[in-house]
Amino acid sequence: MTPSTDPARARPPAAPRQALIWSLATVGKYFEGLIVFMGALTLPLISADFQLQATGRGWLGAASLGGILVGALLFGALADRLGRRLVFIGELMLLCGGLLAASLSQDAIGLGLALVVVGLGLGADYPLAHLVISEHLPAAWRGRLVLGAFAFQALGAISGMALASALLEPWAAAADWRLLYQLPLVPLLLLTAARLRLPESPAWEGRQRQQTAAAATDLTALFQPPWRRATLLATVPWFLQDLATYGIGLSLPLLLSDRLELSDSVAWRSTLVEGGLLLGIGAAILLTDHWGRIPLQIGGFLGCAAGLLLAANGIRLGAEASTGVEASSASRLLLLGLLLFQVMTNLGPNAQTYLLAGELFPTGLRGLGAGLAAAAGKAGAVLTALLVPLLLEHWGRQALLIALATSSLAGALITWLLRIDTRGDHLEQLDQALE
Repeated sequence: MTPSTDPARARPPAAPRQALIWSLATVGKYFEGLIVFMGALTLPLISADFQLQATGRGWLGAASLGGILVGALLFGALADRLGRRLVFIGELMLLCGGLLAASLSQDAIGLGLALVVVGLGLGADYPLAHLVISEHLPAAWRGRLVLGAFAFQALGAISGMALASALLEPWAAAADWRLLYQLPLVPLLLLTAARLRLPESPAWEGRQRQQTAAAATDLTALFQPPWRRATLLATVPWFLQDLATYGIGLSLPLLLSDRLELSDSVAWRSTLVEGGLLLGIGAAILLTDHWGRIPLQIGGFLGCAAGLLLAANGIRLGAEASTGVEASSASRLLLLGLLLFQVMTNLGPNAQTYLLAGELFPTGLRGLGAGLAAAAGKAGAVLTALLVPLLLEHWGRQALLIALATSSLAGALITWLLRIDTRGDHLEQLDQALE
């Protein structure tokens, strides 16, 4: 299937309302990246404040990811039943409540529960941001517009790293991590007020044309023909991708230093590595409607594996280094491998799994399908968050990177076996098939 060549459809959306819709979805993705990834630098300070061991750090790191898993599935399904607009507004109110509770937490259990609530709000945005953009804006520009919004997740991740690096200096009190959960509150409340201006999705309002799909909005429908293959393509590669993406993102300071500490050097090197996300998503925006989702996802998975193996080799050479020059060279190789991984994950699977999940299902199942895909991804993220602290302690950095590279190779193979092209008017054709 090729993108639409109708000149009227090929023009970028210029209407003020369309620009507003895209902008409000985009800002949400920015805060999503900022909140999730700044946790990688605050975790050492939280661990010091609450005296956490490896198991406790793993559970705390998994708390928000577990909330995202449930939130994506729950609110994706609710968006199919109640409409996109209501859930798109409500998710931010939930997120604000969770952030406030996290900043006031007095122990690890209270913080963990608050982070679950934060995750519920963040999880809702995974399917909803995609649906709001793809159901309001032209098909010919859908890939670039969805990934353009998704790029702000990477920008948020870098901002979160930089913000933590600037505010949480090595001499800062451990309890200063609370400030980072308070800072997003005011802009998120303003964003909530702005989303009140959003119209309802025209595709959702017209779902009466799709009584067959609307009547079957339960999980079993996704695992029956004709949607089984689409469901597997949406879920399994995203699960495998998040194993590596969160395995690297949540443990980046430890991978760079092999010590549980927050030094200025480690913080800024972490920010540099996260910069690769912007390079990758920029390339994805330019190429996704020309090369297609599937080739980019396969190539990205292979590139991720190459970057992780390069980084693992850097760690090996560092352990064998006998001079300062050799150690410095090995450190640069580790940094280069991790940077390559970040570029390729956002060029390929991190961006394309998100894009595919919102394009593989008809309107009546789209929220549930996209939510299930995001939940599958976050299942991989939760598993990683729980296991990585223990694996780093017992396996070491090199073995962990090799294991994550294997998951990326599996992702490339499964994507190729299940491939479905979703460019152009694929959403409209899915809906027409149900009429």
